[in-house]
Amino acid sequence: MRIPVSKFLAGLRAAAIIAAGSVFAALPLGIAKKAGSFGGFLLFVIWRKRRRIAISNVSAAMQRGAVPKNCDNCGAMGPVRIARESFMNLGASFAELIKIYFGTGGGILGRIEVRGRENFEKAHEGNRGIIFITAHMGNWELLAIKGALAFGGMGVVARPLGNPYLNVMMERARSKFGNKVIYKEGALKKMLRTLNAGGGVGVLMDQAVIKEEGYLVDFLGRPAWTTRMPVVMAKKTGAALVPAFIKRTAGGHELVVLPEIDCSGDEHDVLLRLNAAIGEQIKSSPSEWLWMHRRWKRTQTSQI
Repeated sequence: MRIPVSKFLAGLRAAAIIAAGSVFAALPLGIAKKAGSFGGFLLFVIWRKRRRIAISNVSAAMQRGAVPKNCDNCGAMGPVRIARESFMNLGASFAELIKIYFGTGGGILGRIEVRGRENFEKAHEGNRGIIFITAHMGNWELLAIKGALAFGGMGVVARPLGNPYLNVMMERARSKFGNKVIYKEGALKKMLRTLNAGGGVGVLMDQAVIKEEGYLVDFLGRPAWTTRMPVVMAKKTGAALVPAFIKRTAGGHELVVLPEIDCSGDEHDVLLRLNAAIGEQIKSSPSEWLWMHRRWKRTQTSQI
């Protein structure tokens, strides 16, 4: 039986990535993270289009005062430095995930401090469903893993990878700690079923959507198309909207669960509060957000 060329190439790429990951996973954690950060720096240098988007986005946020030129966690930082360190954070995050997914990163999970557990317990009273609102902040994949260990497995919404072999590997890795991957096609019904059963669902809110799926809502000083899905689900199921984020610390990471956000009233107003919660996290540690993302596309304020 003849194997299609596209399938053969996909398998070859997957094998190369898995082999490289195995070697990378054998490195000591400190060296692996430094290597990952350096890889992120190289990506910043090479990927000119995304570098321009990141610098433009940071500059626009600074001009509007949504991101300070000085912050408690980072001191004085300009747009170029914040964008560069955002790429480096992405590289370090990749290194951590490689270690965990290949079974050599147990120490990473042990150095994540969980704060705000009482906010989760209060929102979950009566076996109420939880919609965890988060963003592409810090190591967000690590947030899902530690969240599963600390609060129980949850449904994680994701897009399937283009390479089917890598997608199988990623799905197994995401499910290893108790989470369940929910792909976007037909996701709403699965999420509603999970929430009605008292389970948890994680939603990355900081992604642009088309007009039919949301509202233009202020985000870091500019209107951005924001999904209304979490608010719709909360109103339909009675689930709680609970912001949760992960950030880097000197000793590892800190996972913070914030108080529930009231979902009564106008959908736009609720989304404004959710975006504001994300914005506050970015403001306190701007270099950990994914600035290369075209968050403001399809708006009059889009920079790129």
